[in-house]
Amino acid sequence: TDQSINTIMTTPANFELPDFYYFPPFFTIQPVLSTREKQLGQWRELILKYHTDLKIKTLVVHECPLFQNSTIQRNLTPSDIQIVMFDFVLSGHGEWEDSNQKTRCRILWRKPEQLASDVYEWAVKNGFVGSVCTVYELHSGEDVNGMSFQGADEELLRRALGILEDQGKCTMFQGETSSEDGIKFF
Repeated sequence: TDQSINTIMTTPANFELPDFYYFPPFFTIQPVLSTREKQLGQWRELILKYHTDLKIKTLVVHECPLFQNSTIQRNLTPSDIQIVMFDFVLSGHGEWEDSNQKTRCRILWRKPEQLASDVYEWAVKNGFVGSVCTVYELHSGEDVNGMSFQGADEELLRRALGILEDQGKCTMFQGETSSEDGIKFF
């Protein structure tokens, strides 16, 4: 099974693992505080980049291939995985979907405030101020190709829109289905 995990990790042509991933001490939480802080920062960046680049919305802790490197025969221990994931969630880029068990973490490709800013910038640049679009169009429409919110978690996208609504930059109204809910930008 180690080989299949390695294959899963290296097959996506659009994701290249960083050099530090092949450094054996990376897979042991370091005892010196300054070294550990740098190491946890690298784990945060790796987890976020991997899930963002591959458009993976949820990290399932016991299935995440990043925590094992069969090439160098190293893996994080379960307690080290807890430390890495606690730090990742604390950074604001993850939220537990199951806060008691802590086995599934929603990956926030962008923080809600960043996403809100991206959405509004897109609306202004593309002439949507004063007009209406649907949540579906924001999530999956042709006009959002390559945008940070394309394919984003719908709940996260709705939170970002709520921020814009609180700022008076848009209003939301209900459609027949949740994907048909409308947004009017101001």
